[in-house]
Amino acid sequence: MCFALFGIQIVWGLQNANTSRIFQLLGADVGALPVLWIAGPITGLIVQPIIGHLSDHSRSRFGRRRPFLLAGGLLTAIALLIMPNASTLWAAIAALWLLTASINIAMDPSRALVADNLPDAQRAKGYAVQVFFIGAGAVFASALPWMLVNWFGVSGDALRGALPPSVRYAFYIGSACLLVSVCWTIIFTRERPVTVVPFTGTAPVMPGNHAVRFTRSGWAFAGGGGAVLILAIFLGWQWEVVLLAAAALLIGAAQIAAERKRARGDGALGLFQIVEDFVHMPGALRRLAVVQFFTWFGLFAMWIYAAPAVADAHFGAADPASGSFNAAADWVGVLFAGYNGVAALAALLLPAISRRIGERPTYASCLVCGAIGMAGFVLIPDPRWLWLSSLGIGIAWAAILSLPYAIIVNAVPAAKVGVYLGIHNVFLVVPQLVAAIALGPLVLHLFGGQPLMALALAAAFLALGAGAALFIPPPRN
Repeated sequence: MCFALFGIQIVWGLQNANTSRIFQLLGADVGALPVLWIAGPITGLIVQPIIGHLSDHSRSRFGRRRPFLLAGGLLTAIALLIMPNASTLWAAIAALWLLTASINIAMDPSRALVADNLPDAQRAKGYAVQVFFIGAGAVFASALPWMLVNWFGVSGDALRGALPPSVRYAFYIGSACLLVSVCWTIIFTRERPVTVVPFTGTAPVMPGNHAVRFTRSGWAFAGGGGAVLILAIFLGWQWEVVLLAAAALLIGAAQIAAERKRARGDGALGLFQIVEDFVHMPGALRRLAVVQFFTWFGLFAMWIYAAPAVADAHFGAADPASGSFNAAADWVGVLFAGYNGVAALAALLLPAISRRIGERPTYASCLVCGAIGMAGFVLIPDPRWLWLSSLGIGIAWAAILSLPYAIIVNAVPAAKVGVYLGIHNVFLVVPQLVAAIALGPLVLHLFGGQPLMALALAAAFLALGAGAALFIPPPRN
């Protein structure tokens, strides 16, 4: 059941370790990297809640989750063949959009399978097993270009604006591994049958205070988003701000439309149900959203700036086409493989630790380890000792990939697991969008063009996330 995550994380590992390299090789400036990475957050913001809602309500004879998993896997495999062959920056950006949209289609169903098939007492262990396969896939993907160069003699040199053969072959191998792992889970996993309860009578009426809150929230989103959108267009603000404002406007409009359908007694809200579920999410998810903002802002900064920071600070290289820069990028790939390997093993220990001291203290402690590890990129002078940073980040990554999902599925109704896992992905996406807007100007103007300082900021944000994790309310029996 969890094996699909092995292939899915190979995709994320290849993307996280190599996207900045691809963009810089095709002419992107280091200050523009956060903007170019925006494809992932935007597609996750849109795709996962919709796929979660649709799979919750799917009643095909092949199951609720597996058809979406297969479709996402096939599209992602195709995107993995396209992206390393992009010859222009715009082609690489388009390939990244296709890749991230496709992998998000597969991600939500693979997460929901654990909640669907396991009882409450085994869900934390189920997500820990998922993290084991995630870690194994990420280790393989992150180190794959380095292994092809050093073990199989494949060239790692970039020639005339083309990716090194080692990176291109890594994407091809990743495509094949993704198809195998996804098909394995689809073939050998059985989904629990879902009892269909037909809707009869009138639509349920929300209590007065909830209806008022729902309506006010809709007008607040629509009014605020519309005002910022107008200002952004007329004042020429960054286009990421335009996207965020437009998203807020659409969310508000959807809430208003859903409330009016309810007022007319219409029980079939369709996709508008997503915004109603968003407004009425449990308190644990609201507190978790704060943790995720700090956590994923820091992670996004690391994924974007780790390679250029290590190249600049430890290898003295700023030219993406130079041998030193590519050696630094390969070493970052090994470090990424290291933290994912640590996460794979640490995740197996988290259920026992959580039972002993609680999920919230465990989560907070792991994020503190991640903050220390992130600070190591700044404080450790010898790049060979950066594996210590991988150790701390790996412990945090194990908790980030498992404990929030166990918290969510135990706090939401069983019939809405898919949509709430998708809504939770919004809380991973928004901080990445904010980071995409803020990190470029911060690095260029506040940090003097030094990408290493972005990792120092990431360490501070992970520490803030650790403090916020202690305030997540425990699940009610």
